[in-house]
Amino acid sequence: MPEAADLHRGLKTRHLVMIALGGVIGSGLFISSGYTIYQAGPLGAVIAYVIGALVAWQLMTCLGELAVQMPESGGFHVYAHRILGPGTGFTTAWLYWLCWVAAIGSELTASGLLMQRWFPGVPVWVWCAVFAALLLAVNLAPVRLYGDTESLLAGVKVTAVVVFIVVGALAIVGISASGAPAPLLSNFVTPDGLLPAGIGGVLVAVLAVFYAFSGTELIAIAAGETDDPARVVPKAVRTTMVRLVVFFIGAIVVMAALVPYAQLGSADESVESSPFVTVFAASGIPYAADVIAVVIITALMSAGVSGLYACSRLLRSLALAGDLPKAFARTDRRGIPALAVVVSLAGGLVSLVSSYVAAGTVYVVLVSVAGFAVVAVWAVIALAQLVQRRRLRAAGVDPASLPYHSRWYPFAPLFVLVACAVSVVASLFDGAQRTATIIGVVFTAACYLVHRLRRGASSSSAEKVPA
Repeated sequence: MPEAADLHRGLKTRHLVMIALGGVIGSGLFISSGYTIYQAGPLGAVIAYVIGALVAWQLMTCLGELAVQMPESGGFHVYAHRILGPGTGFTTAWLYWLCWVAAIGSELTASGLLMQRWFPGVPVWVWCAVFAALLLAVNLAPVRLYGDTESLLAGVKVTAVVVFIVVGALAIVGISASGAPAPLLSNFVTPDGLLPAGIGGVLVAVLAVFYAFSGTELIAIAAGETDDPARVVPKAVRTTMVRLVVFFIGAIVVMAALVPYAQLGSADESVESSPFVTVFAASGIPYAADVIAVVIITALMSAGVSGLYACSRLLRSLALAGDLPKAFARTDRRGIPALAVVVSLAGGLVSLVSSYVAAGTVYVVLVSVAGFAVVAVWAVIALAQLVQRRRLRAAGVDPASLPYHSRWYPFAPLFVLVACAVSVVASLFDGAQRTATIIGVVFTAACYLVHRLRRGASSSSAEKVPA
């Protein structure tokens, strides 16, 4: 699988960090996280996010080690192709591509709906078209400008989360405009105890948390467009994980401590019901709902920009592997795979349209594959690191000599694999997720079958990677 030599490099550590944060921090944290607290209870939700953070942290150590050895655009698809076999690489790429295609469609729709808050007379599809044009423009810009734009967009929501944590922490100890007494952690004790939904509720919440942390993998996809991967990638991995742990766990603790447990269960998916709005409004911040609506739109666009970037690089790496026409691998004078960008955005628009005209068929499949893809990709990354470490040792290479290596090997990949396996099994016992998991498994099997039919049985053996 040839390396992409004609992509323009220029992404820095801050770009990789913001690309990852842009893909991770979305409307789920600002709106839906309250329901996660209601599902597991305040303490249960914090436990679920701690578990999710531990799994994501160990995953990132595996990913960082592989990214430094193979800093190519396409990331984990390249690792899977070289280490686990072309069939696994092919399947991983399409799983993750469809994951982001479905996300782009939903982000465009959500942004259009939010804009009607201020412009009720403008149809949603007009705003979807405007935001789609924005995503296209940013992704067709030179890679350094793309990185700067994504840093700016991600910076808005990061700032909102930091302000939320600070304002919330002050309110917890009784310092707020409302003059309310300090609640401290009294809300953690619900009428049904510390864990009102039991351990089962915590496990269900963990599944949602895994999806919440998805997007950290984008560092690997962007690694091939950095000037010095051996220096940039390890720093980006560490910085990203520290920020994610602080942002997510800090925000969840504030929500659980300040918003009554019962209120979180009765909330709908509107901006007004967001725990962020509740806390900001109680703290005296004017126009809290409007402020959060702007932040959410920015968060959606930031995630969309990261998602479209990932999709285009995946299509390009598939073309380099011979699984798509070579036209998808070509770049323009600025080093951008323009055809891959345009086709990926078209896929997002198809996802958007299908959510209206084929909500019970095509869109269900897309969303199901998207949810399953997160767990599948994490498992592939962990397995690839296990196999690559064995190859390195067989070749007489000391892993400690690598520019970056996981100090938690073999615990890190094994922990991730076990967590992924448990989450898949647990999803089969949850009615809302069972169908999605089954569809994801069927789609995965279909990808392997298509690849085998196209390439023949001989292509299923993995390529050797020089140590």
